[in-house]
Amino acid sequence: MREYEEFEDAESQSMTFDFRGFLFKVLNLWKFVLVCIGAALLIAYFVNVRKQNVYRLDSLISIDNDQNPFFTANTSISFNWGGVSGKVGKVMTAIKTRTHNEKVVDSLQYYMEYLEEGKYRKIDIYKRAPFEFIIDKSKSQILNYPVGIRFLNENEFEVFTAFEESSAAGQKFGDKSKTRVEVPIGVFKKSFKSGETINLPFLNGQILVKPQRNIKKGAEFFLKFSNFDGVVNAYKSNLAISTYSEASSSVLKLQLSGHNKAKIVDFLNATSAILSEAELERKNLYATNTIKFIDSSLAAVNLNLKDFNDEMNQFRRDNKVFNVSDEIAQISDELRQIELEKQDEESKLDYLKNLEVYLNTKTDYTDIAAPTSVGIDENNILNSVSKIVALAAERQNLEYTTKEGSGLFRELDRRIDSEKNVLLETIDATKETIGVGIANLIRKIANLESKLGELPEDEQQFLKIQRKLDISQEAYNIYLAKRSEAAIVKAANVSDLSIVDEAKDIGGGLIGPNKSLNYMMGLMLGFFTPLLLIFIVYLLDNTIHGSDEVVRLSNIPILGLIGKYRYKNNLVAYEKPKSAVAESFRAIRSSLQFIFNKEEQNTRAKTLMITSSVSGEGKTFTSINIATVYALSGKKTILLGLDLRKPKIFGDFNITNDKGVVNYLIGDSTLDEISTHTHIDNLDIIPSGPIPPNPSELLMSSKMKEMIATLKREYDMIILDTPPLGLVTDALELTQYADATVFMVRLDYTKKGMLQLVNAKHRSGELKNVSFVLNFYRHKNNHNYGYGYGYGYGYGYGVYGNTYHEKDNISILKKIKNFLKRI
Repeated sequence: MREYEEFEDAESQSMTFDFRGFLFKVLNLWKFVLVCIGAALLIAYFVNVRKQNVYRLDSLISIDNDQNPFFTANTSISFNWGGVSGKVGKVMTAIKTRTHNEKVVDSLQYYMEYLEEGKYRKIDIYKRAPFEFIIDKSKSQILNYPVGIRFLNENEFEVFTAFEESSAAGQKFGDKSKTRVEVPIGVFKKSFKSGETINLPFLNGQILVKPQRNIKKGAEFFLKFSNFDGVVNAYKSNLAISTYSEASSSVLKLQLSGHNKAKIVDFLNATSAILSEAELERKNLYATNTIKFIDSSLAAVNLNLKDFNDEMNQFRRDNKVFNVSDEIAQISDELRQIELEKQDEESKLDYLKNLEVYLNTKTDYTDIAAPTSVGIDENNILNSVSKIVALAAERQNLEYTTKEGSGLFRELDRRIDSEKNVLLETIDATKETIGVGIANLIRKIANLESKLGELPEDEQQFLKIQRKLDISQEAYNIYLAKRSEAAIVKAANVSDLSIVDEAKDIGGGLIGPNKSLNYMMGLMLGFFTPLLLIFIVYLLDNTIHGSDEVVRLSNIPILGLIGKYRYKNNLVAYEKPKSAVAESFRAIRSSLQFIFNKEEQNTRAKTLMITSSVSGEGKTFTSINIATVYALSGKKTILLGLDLRKPKIFGDFNITNDKGVVNYLIGDSTLDEISTHTHIDNLDIIPSGPIPPNPSELLMSSKMKEMIATLKREYDMIILDTPPLGLVTDALELTQYADATVFMVRLDYTKKGMLQLVNAKHRSGELKNVSFVLNFYRHKNNHNYGYGYGYGYGYGYGVYGNTYHEKDNISILKKIKNFLKRI
């Protein structure tokens, strides 16, 4: 039970990550990490020298509620946009709209670039170009293709380019329509003079040389046109806007990044100027609508005034009545005032009825005139009309940049409908109030007219015409005064947007490339990328590399270590007895004595089985040399070649494999006939013999037991060279004859899973007294740390005979891989 728990504990340890082993692996590959860091820093250097500088500049604009200086307590034409906070949000939205950015790009013609050849790329020289191209917007220009301009002298140049296809994309920048332009295939050159009209399929306009510019002969420049929509989108997404601070929420900060500071400056300043003009236009919208309304009313009043004046003149000529008594005149004046009031109230009522119809039948509310133009001063009506006009103007601007059905439209329509419903309710209430007032005025008029009814008919007619004339004249004067007032207000309006700090190139503004950051990122990538690769390889590597891994994966003890040793054959312990490898085998022989002394046997012979997981792990090499060191110590030793499938041991002793174990097991030969005395004292060998068709059955036969029993009576040490345990089951059949078992583990070769196989066999009792011998051991700092075994093992190179499977030729790539593993 205790043994089972020990193995369970070893298996649980095998599942944990060996961080210390990984660390030593990294330290062992420090040259690889250093090379990666150097390569990454070199890449960062080339990135830094090839990238264009990126600049960021800004400007400040203020959103104020600038009151018109002509607004007084008596001024009736006024408009409120909703306060500063509402305007700040509108301005921030407007700046990010496509309509606004289209106006800026179009005004600056940023879809056209002036370029010159630089060290790594063509550079945008913008205003530094010695010439100006006057574009013909009605004709197509080729897109995304630099057209060369080579100056032959200060006043003459040639347009040159080369096309591989017969057509290319083009655009007319007047209506922004895209076209296909036919271009000449191959090299194209044509000379022009400054100011001469260029009329080519791919370029249309004029080139004007700027005054006082010295142009060298042969100087080359390029014109490049970009898709208008793409340029607008680029600036729209790159333009940033934010409030300057919490304390100054009405001050906005505009920021723009780019490669050319002059272009950034012009774009920011043009943005502010165009935005200011748009805000002033919106601010004047209300006054403009009012002036239109008053002009139409003035035309009608002026026509009535002319008609009434003509009627009065005709009446006087016909009736010779030029005046009435003072008492009658006073009553007439009072009646005229009341009728004038009635006319004012009817004008208000007509305005409200027309406004109600307009709201119910129209969808564009930007043309509503000011209610104050007819004397309506109801605050609820004034505020509702101003809000509806503002929202309608905002929706109209949004139509240029947003598809119909967008959530923004739905929100604006909801707000407009809500405000419209409130206004309609207010109109109904106001109409009732005005109706009551008109009824009262009508009663007063009727009372006064009854007093005048006693006058002669001609005087009554005279007074009626005079009243109509006076009322029309007064109405005309009122409308004329209101129009003058609206015109003054419009002329005196100033934009609520003012420039606090315009964009300007005063040096600085460089934000990229961040060379230090690039070097830092290069350093980090150069360091962590190889670590990641090493980590992945380390996780995927299922090969045993050191004694520490063996200890971690299994509780089976390590009997000894055998170093590398390059030699012409496997007889190292005999022919190089003073070598480190020979000493390693003598140390293993000493360690085996502790195991054999624990076994109580009736015979003096000890049986040692040597096996491995697969071929190539040094099983035969170890069998020969352990047999040799036992023989040299005076022990009568015999080496049995029990790998009946792939015989090996006979070659190093210069004997044939014609007869061997197989011949004895099938009864064809005796032990004396198959045994061979070697040139090493006390060492005999029995080779495998010819390959049988049924090796497992032969090893399980009674003849095998008989042979081992006979050998134990004649020899002190019996060494069994068995087949690989991981490939066939033959070795398991031979464990019953072994007093001790050595399982060979070749470092950098044996798979970790094979140790689990050995653990399972040991746990089930199929392998007893098993120990590990590590072959190809090399002392390295990345492995075998913290474990000492007290053996005097040396290092060197071992050579093995034929492997269990035929080896392929090792490729150059495999050799390099093996070399890297040894670093």
